[in-house]
Amino acid sequence: MLLTDSHCHFDFAAFGPDSGTERAEHWQWAQAVGVHRLVIPGIEAAQWPTLPKLCATHNGLYYALGLHPWWLEEAPGDWPHQLALALKCAAADALCVAVGEIGLDKHLPVALDLQEAAFITQLKLAIEYQKPVIIHSNGTHDRVLKWLRRYPAIGGVVHGFSGSRQQAEAFWQLGIHIGVGGTITYSRANKTRLAIAALPVEALVLETDAPDMPLSGFQGQPNHPTQLPLVLSALAALRQTDAASLSLQLERNVDRLFGW
Repeated sequence: MLLTDSHCHFDFAAFGPDSGTERAEHWQWAQAVGVHRLVIPGIEAAQWPTLPKLCATHNGLYYALGLHPWWLEEAPGDWPHQLALALKCAAADALCVAVGEIGLDKHLPVALDLQEAAFITQLKLAIEYQKPVIIHSNGTHDRVLKWLRRYPAIGGVVHGFSGSRQQAEAFWQLGIHIGVGGTITYSRANKTRLAIAALPVEALVLETDAPDMPLSGFQGQPNHPTQLPLVLSALAALRQTDAASLSLQLERNVDRLFGW
């Protein structure tokens, strides 16, 4: 089975020489279990020139460009101009598949109105450059939905989804896929598990969010794209279907999402 990790911070130190292993070997391990593609989301301005170079060195790696709300206060004052320029430079690069990771986080000390201004700026850039969006939403689903209705993206994914069936369906009605990761491996996440089980399978894509969001049983350990088959197995069990046919549909979903 071939799988795509739609959200993996593969440029982080956890996958480089600081981990005791070269990045190429981490990627070989992932490929050995069937992960043939992964998308690295941009989170801060310092990455925007480096992600294209990293992805060009390994077949199967793709990237997105964006400013995560966690890094908003550290961003240079002219970050919207820098991001627009980076997206313009990447317009002809097939490895650049989205604008992201962008969004809102209720639990940050950064004022939500400032986060929303940055989110709107990036939604407008996604529309301008005709890219889907990769969305971070923590306690802010209703606010994110509000702005997506006002600035409709051409597609996207709300990554690491944790919420109700009603919220998930609202995202899917706007063409926003649901990123399914380690959350569904925890029995306590019953609301999210029920939502994922009830959604149309066409709405779902797999992710790890590695090195974050460890699966149940692996708490305290860095997550890794090699864990993606375990997410698939958990999803197949939740939806009472077989993993092989599910993987084929999930690949069609991610192909549609990122225009592959």
